[in-house]
Amino acid sequence: MAAARGERADAAANRVRILEAAVRVLAERGAEGTSIDAVACEAGVGKGTIFRRFGDRSGLFQALLDEHLRAFQDAFLFGPPPLGPGVPAEDRLAAFLDGLLDLQDDQLELTLALERDRWSAPIGGYLTLVVHVERLIGEISPALDAAVTAQLLLNALNVHLVRYLRRDAGRSLGTIKASVRTLLVGLALARS
Repeated sequence: MAAARGERADAAANRVRILEAAVRVLAERGAEGTSIDAVACEAGVGKGTIFRRFGDRSGLFQALLDEHLRAFQDAFLFGPPPLGPGVPAEDRLAAFLDGLLDLQDDQLELTLALERDRWSAPIGGYLTLVVHVERLIGEISPALDAAVTAQLLLNALNVHLVRYLRRDAGRSLGTIKASVRTLLVGLALARS
């Protein structure tokens, strides 16, 4: 029993060490330059340890992003307004999109790495984001096809576009947020 507890503690310590190493490697090398080999070397573990724990590079990056996505999800489901409940759907959607842009901007290299590795399924947590946006759009304008509109709106904020606007086009996050707000005006107009 004591050995099992020790292994669990060692495994938990390895997990933290690997995740912290992945953050450092991503920050230093970017999405393209981050490999399992580099993370293993930085963490002082074997590649096999990472593969057993996370499955592959994508699983490792998903584990890194999960913490941020969980915090964002808690905020929009249960947190204070305007992101959380208690204000009109228009205000919540605007706050949600601002928060999503903040998350993407803060975790840009990580999100880019996940998108690069992704084959077909969306990044974990995406479904929760879509359902939330669909519900808010349904409240704002029941006449719209909320499922299609939510997908279009979220894809207008895809991480590759955010990267292009921030890095290549030199746009500030505030400028991007203000531009997204103009897209939301159409939702309110569709109500009538």
